[in-house]
Amino acid sequence: MTRYELWFLLLLIAGTVGTGIGIVYTKYLSRVAFVELQALHAERQKLEVRWGQLRLEEAALTTHPRIETKARKLLGMYLPRSEDVRMIGGER
Repeated sequence: MTRYELWFLLLLIAGTVGTGIGIVYTKYLSRVAFVELQALHAERQKLEVRWGQLRLEEAALTTHPRIETKARKLLGMYLPRSEDVRMIGGER
């Protein structure tokens, strides 16, 4: 075996080992990214559930009877009587 063939063989072996290490490292990075993706999917699912709960809570808190009750009790508001209402005529 000549010196040229020996260097060529060593270069092929180094290339093969380097490619193997690169494949293993790429597979590792792929698995790390997949685990992170799964964690993000789980977090997204939790946030969607929480968003649904908040929308239900908002719907419950903004009903007209509840707002009217709060306005009467906390702010002392009331519906005006008919004699308290004045109509102002405008030009048409």
